[in-house]
Amino acid sequence: MSRIVIDRTTPSQDSPRITRQTTVDGQALLLSGGWTAAQLANAAVWPRIESELAACCASGTEHWRWDLNGLQRLDHTGAQLLWNAWGHRWPTRLALTPTQHSMLSRVANYTRVPPAPTRTTLWQLFLALGALVWVVLDHLKYGLRLTGQLALDCVKLAAAPGKGPWRDVSGHLYRVGATALPITALVGFLIGVVLAYLMSQQLRQFGADAFIVNILGFALIRELGPVLAAILIAGRSGSSITAQIGVMRVTEELDAMRVMGIAKGYRLVLPRAIAMAIAMPLLTVWTTLSALLGGMLASDLVMGVTPAYFFEALPRAVPIANLTLAVGKSVVFGLLIALIGCHFGLRVQPNTESLGRGTTASVVISITMVILVDALFAVVFKDVGL
Repeated sequence: MSRIVIDRTTPSQDSPRITRQTTVDGQALLLSGGWTAAQLANAAVWPRIESELAACCASGTEHWRWDLNGLQRLDHTGAQLLWNAWGHRWPTRLALTPTQHSMLSRVANYTRVPPAPTRTTLWQLFLALGALVWVVLDHLKYGLRLTGQLALDCVKLAAAPGKGPWRDVSGHLYRVGATALPITALVGFLIGVVLAYLMSQQLRQFGADAFIVNILGFALIRELGPVLAAILIAGRSGSSITAQIGVMRVTEELDAMRVMGIAKGYRLVLPRAIAMAIAMPLLTVWTTLSALLGGMLASDLVMGVTPAYFFEALPRAVPIANLTLAVGKSVVFGLLIALIGCHFGLRVQPNTESLGRGTTASVVISITMVILVDALFAVVFKDVGL
């Protein structure tokens, strides 16, 4: 019997070792020492043992008889090292104690091999597209039903206005409108300053300083004022609506309302829709005035366009129909934001992960719909107020 030791270093008695041995039954690998985390943590031991195992398993584990009876100690770290070296398969010939078998079995049960990467086929892409279409159709169906229910609730409110949820409307109007005045004024003012500074660079080249009133007036009153206010309210109040109704779903308040016979649309959706429809035009005018103030001050500082000339030229440059169009758009934006927020809030599942996804989707969809509807208004009313 010849005996060859792979490890040519001089390890300690407890250091893990692998000994290759030729027996009458063929080649055998005798493992000895302590195969524990404490021993394998040595910077010199781990690479040595790992390379030796790789060399032994290069031709497959079935060529060797693995003998673990000589191990002084085996813990989960050593068992995981062996299991990885074996390619997550049990060797054909293996000698070990019941304790070692139990340790390796636990490692085998809790070790998951990552799935091999698969190539996406055209059929899978087609199925994914179909699933996406079904999700969109489901949202559209639910949104259409929510809109129809809102229309019926408006008829019910008109028939009996004294029984309407006016206290809820008042509370939502304060939270949506009054508390949003500072942030909308600040953002609008800064947008006006930035636009005035940017346009002054171009107008000054042509000596058309006075036309900054026309450009600022049309841009802010007709387009940027309503859109900017709607985007801010979608991110601020649209997410709040979804979160409020979603928390009611998580805490089972919606189920309690159904048991008590309280209509969700009349008590939850209608007050928020009315508050949004009232608050959005007012916030649009407020944001537009703040933006015009910022643009007027910046024009005075950069181009010498005085506030007196600004006030005089603005009514002539921008017909009142543009303000009417902006206010009308704002009502539509407010209703869209309220409906989308309520839609995703009512579809929240009773878990926090669904609540987070619903809030995020509500903000994204609201902002996207505001921009799409604004583009539609621009195309339909392109000749109005010009």
